[in-house]
Amino acid sequence: MEISGTSALVTGGASGIGAAVARSLAAAGASVTVVDRNADLGTAVADEIGGLFAPADVTSPDDVTAAVAAAAELGPLRIAVSCAGIGWAERTVNRSGDPASLEAFRKVVEVNLVGTYNVLRLAASAMSRTDPLDDGERG
Repeated sequence: MEISGTSALVTGGASGIGAAVARSLAAAGASVTVVDRNADLGTAVADEIGGLFAPADVTSPDDVTAAVAAAAELGPLRIAVSCAGIGWAERTVNRSGDPASLEAFRKVVEVNLVGTYNVLRLAASAMSRTDPLDDGERG
């Protein structure tokens, strides 16, 4: 895939693996939209790489739709990388015999699984409307 001249959307792009991916894509010539809930860190990474920051909760269809639209304004959206995620560590049953929080587990699944799918489906939809390259590739 030719990265140079494309637009890329990276969720979780404000830190960790997401920030590293955003930097790598920008170095390869992509216009990168950094998507994250942390505006301070997201803006800093976007400024560093000459990209755009789009605040979003990956579980929100409206937030992700806006982020995808912002990325598509920078050029043909052909790359979407989902790095947004949260962690949670708790014993299934603690030493007192109390069960772990079901709500905490649901939140992890919502962000890490549902959020990833939400980004995938919305970015893929936008990519399907881009003009194909000579080999038919869209993203």
